[in-house]
Amino acid sequence: MDEPLQAAPMLPRQVWGVAALVHAVADTLASRFGACTVRGEVSGFSRAASGHCYFSLKDDEGGDALLRCAMFRRTAGLLGFPVRDGLRVVARGRIAVYEPRGDLQFVVESLEPAGAGALYEQFLRLKARLEAEGLFAAARKRPLPRFPTRVGVVTSPGAAALRDVASTFARRAPHVALVIYPSPVQGAEAPPALVRALAEANRRAEVDLLLLCRGGGSLEDLWAFNDERVVRAVAASRLVTVCGVGHETDVSLCDFAADLRAPTPTAAAELAAPATQECLDQLGGLAGRLQRRSRQLLDNEAQRLDRVALRLLRPSQLVHREARRLDQAAARLAGGLQRTLEGQAQRLPRLAERLRGAAQAPLAQRQRRLGELASALGALDPARVLRRGYAWLGDAAGRPQVSVHQLAVGDRLQAVLSDGRADVQVTALQPQDEAAAPAPATGRADPAG
Repeated sequence: MDEPLQAAPMLPRQVWGVAALVHAVADTLASRFGACTVRGEVSGFSRAASGHCYFSLKDDEGGDALLRCAMFRRTAGLLGFPVRDGLRVVARGRIAVYEPRGDLQFVVESLEPAGAGALYEQFLRLKARLEAEGLFAAARKRPLPRFPTRVGVVTSPGAAALRDVASTFARRAPHVALVIYPSPVQGAEAPPALVRALAEANRRAEVDLLLLCRGGGSLEDLWAFNDERVVRAVAASRLVTVCGVGHETDVSLCDFAADLRAPTPTAAAELAAPATQECLDQLGGLAGRLQRRSRQLLDNEAQRLDRVALRLLRPSQLVHREARRLDQAAARLAGGLQRTLEGQAQRLPRLAERLRGAAQAPLAQRQRRLGELASALGALDPARVLRRGYAWLGDAAGRPQVSVHQLAVGDRLQAVLSDGRADVQVTALQPQDEAAAPAPATGRADPAG
C-alpha cells in the first residue's frame, strides 16, 4: 500500500530592503546593458551650476517613450556644438539607476548631432522646391563686373561683417566707393528688412555690384537668409549679387540664389574688385611684353636682311637698294615702337592719377556739402537779421511780442537790437487794418529810464 504523501517544507520568502533591491536592479542593468548607443530628440535640457547637464531623450519616431539622461561636466565641456531642445542626437553611454530616487537614467559619455531637426528638414524641403523652380540654375548666374567703381553692401550697420568688408576694400581697392543699404540680419524683423534693402538698391541702381553679408552663427542665427522671401529677392535682383554669409562651413539658400557665393564677408569683398596693385602690375607686365615683342620683331627683320644679303651678293646695286629699304623699315618700326612706349609711359601716370582721384572724390564731395550746410546755418543766424535794422520785442518776462493785439498803451517792453538792448514804453497802438490808410501818428515808444 502506498505511503501517504508528506507536505513539502515551505522555503523562507526573501524580503528585500529598498536600497538592496535598487542596487540589485542597477547591477542587473549594468551587466545586461553595458555601453550602448541611443538616438532621440532632446527635451528639457538644462545645465546646473556645477556644469553637469540634464535632459530627456524623446523617441524621434513619434513614440511616447522618454529616457532621462545625465551628462557630467567633463563630457559637456568636450562638446563642439550647442545642445538645445528639439535637436536630434546620438548618445553613447550606459544605463544606470539613480539610487536616491530609484530613477532609471542614461549616463551620457559622448553626444553628437543626428541632424538639425525640424529646422534643417524645413531647409532641405525649401531648397528642393526652389531648385525645382530653377532659382538655383547655373544658367542664371551672371559674371561679376571686372572693374567696379561703386559697390553696395546689404548688412547691419553695426555688424562685424561690415567692418571686415570696409577694411578689405580700404586695403586692396581704396578707389572703390561703398554704398551701405542697412538692414537687420537676424530675428523676425530681418527677412522683410532684407527684402526692402535689396529692392532699394535695385531701385536706385547706383552701384555696379551688390554684396549680401553677415558673420557666422548657428542655423537659427542665419535663418533670415533661408527665408523664401529673401531668397526670391536675391534671385530677382537686377544687380549682380555676391552672397558672403557666415563662415566657410555655413551654407544658406541665398548662397545658391546669388550670382556668386563667397565663403566669408571678407572673401566677398576680395572677389568683388581686383586689388589696385594687381592692376598696376598687370599694366607693367603688358608694357614689358610689348617691349619684348618689338625687340623680337626687329631681330627677325635683321636676320631676314642678312639672309637676303647672302643671296644677293651680286649685283651690288640691288643689295644696296634692299639694304636701304630694310633700314627704312627698321627706322619706321623703331619710331612706332618709341611712340608706343612713350604713349604707354604717359598713360601709366594718368591711370595712377585717376585711381588716386577716385579715392579723393568722395572726401571732396563731403567737404563741399559741409560748406553748403555751414552757409545755410549762417543764413539762419538771428544776429544777421538784427544787423539789417530789425529789432526783437519782448515783455518784462522775456516773452516775445509778435502782434499789437498782445500790447496795451503803457506797457513796458524790451527791444533787442544788433548791438544792445533798450527799454521802451508803448504810447500808442495802430493795428494793421488801420495802418492801411495814411493817418497822422498818435504816439511813439519812448526809452524808459
